[in-house]
Amino acid sequence: MAVAVPPGRAAGSGWAWRPVARDALLARAFHSCTELRGRFYLVGGLLAGGTRQPSSDTVVFDPARGQAVRLGSRGSPPRSHHDAAPVGGRWLCVVGGWDGSRRLATVTALDTERGVWEAWTATPGDCPPAGLSSHTCTRISDQELQVAGREGGIHTQRRYGSIYTLRLDPSARTYCYKQEGCHIASRSGHCAALLQTPGPHPGHQLLLVGGCNLAEPEVAGHWSHGKIKEEPPVAPHLMEQLARLVSSGQGSQKGPHGLRHHSCSVVGPFAVLFGGETLTRARDTICNDLYIYDTRTSPPLWFHFPCADRGMKRVGHRTCLWNDQLYLVGGFGEDGRTASPQVCILDFLI
Repeated sequence: MAVAVPPGRAAGSGWAWRPVARDALLARAFHSCTELRGRFYLVGGLLAGGTRQPSSDTVVFDPARGQAVRLGSRGSPPRSHHDAAPVGGRWLCVVGGWDGSRRLATVTALDTERGVWEAWTATPGDCPPAGLSSHTCTRISDQELQVAGREGGIHTQRRYGSIYTLRLDPSARTYCYKQEGCHIASRSGHCAALLQTPGPHPGHQLLLVGGCNLAEPEVAGHWSHGKIKEEPPVAPHLMEQLARLVSSGQGSQKGPHGLRHHSCSVVGPFAVLFGGETLTRARDTICNDLYIYDTRTSPPLWFHFPCADRGMKRVGHRTCLWNDQLYLVGGFGEDGRTASPQVCILDFLI
């Protein structure tokens, strides 16, 4: 059972992670954490560093009550290093990942109305990736996801990554991959942010950050005005706080260099990144830095806000946006082995 957490903050420069709940069920890393109907669905992950066998648990966290429960439905897939997306306000689609023996490209969905896991079927003409892990899966609509990242295992990885359009038919419980013609940098453990492009007729860009030694974000997709009709979550107060925070910092066109397994959430014109593991040094690789990518300017600018609290170092964690708050869930701490049972929300000290 989740327990109340005494007041306290792990502070950075003008910002802080404030603990709001703690439950051993939430202690995991390299899981997925997806908001659906006001609940956070945590699927799989690794329960401790050094293990290769992912959990098959599905845990539901109610942020309004601060309570976590294990979902008792059968068929919950053992997965880590996967991604998940909500579809139709009903299904939680888990895409790819590591099942303990191999990397998959399959789609397994939780029907949250019935509490049942379903293995969806690939349609004829499906051209799936060789196997996905530490990839990203971005929702474009109820029928379309964009999948980006490296394919295959360590010994079969290519010098470049691929972009796939994953088409879904929830009524038929089917899916179909289509490989796009463009290639991207070879990335693993990156993040993806679907952001509006500025101008009088804004479109959307899918930006990839990290997962390799490149510092600049890479455009993995572009949609013209009106093509994406999804309404992003409304978070006016959080957007205002982020705008005040970046106004106190110094922007740069250079983003985080060599970062992977960090978290990323889109809040209006901002992409908010936290933690992760740096590829630029051999020791003390797990980070606790906050990065904000501000698209209101041309060109967009990065803002870096470090954190002095080593207890907030995280890797393989997730952030979720709900009710005008950004939540931090799970992840391994500074030792890279111990999973955090805490849930925190992002607070501002300015």
